[in-house]
Amino acid sequence: MSQPHVAILDDEAEIRCILADALTEAGFRTSSFSRATEFEAALKRTAPDVCLVDLGLPDRDGLALVHRLALESGATIIIISGRAAPHDRVTGLELGADDYIIKPFEPAEVVARIRARLRKGRPVQGGGGNVARFNGWEAQFDRYVLIGADGTEVPFSHAEGEVLRLFLESPKRLITRTQMQESLGGAAGESFDRAMDVRISRLRAKLDEDPKNPRLIKTIYGAGYIFLGDVHWG
Repeated sequence: MSQPHVAILDDEAEIRCILADALTEAGFRTSSFSRATEFEAALKRTAPDVCLVDLGLPDRDGLALVHRLALESGATIIIISGRAAPHDRVTGLELGADDYIIKPFEPAEVVARIRARLRKGRPVQGGGGNVARFNGWEAQFDRYVLIGADGTEVPFSHAEGEVLRLFLESPKRLITRTQMQESLGGAAGESFDRAMDVRISRLRAKLDEDPKNPRLIKTIYGAGYIFLGDVHWG
């Protein structure tokens, strides 16, 4: 298996070096960028497995870039920022980031979080593959796309894909908030709950669900969620 590729976007040379050295020692391939423009140009040539993105960029709004990556890229997106306020973390997760690490950080923790995210992105247990069919839809997790009965393709982000896979691997079973947090990672609390609410809302919209009476992803108030579709993998 090839080494996972991590793209590092930070305008501080020292931070880029610290991250690149720690990741290289841990067996990752890395590429480093100080500007969003050169980072985005590189993404057109290669698709990294993980993007580490600083929010304080000199040439682009970091949050807007994270949102675009979440919509258009299949990469795991981890924000590394000195912005430690709860609303900054919540906003970053709501816009599609998979994790949020506050500076200053321990390089070993960054490596551990990346490894954890990549493990969670692999096919596991019930699914065992990258294609699932349910209620007229086909989810292709290797392409991060939903295909409707009429052939229409609807892209989804890596973060949305994590939640969708969790539902599709446990259809017609209650999934509690605690189970979601344990499966998807991240600190439990208001920021995690809000991030999950946003991702589930987006998935419902992409599945053409009625927001007032969804057919597939049901909210069990005070308990969690249940996916009511019939799922076939492979």
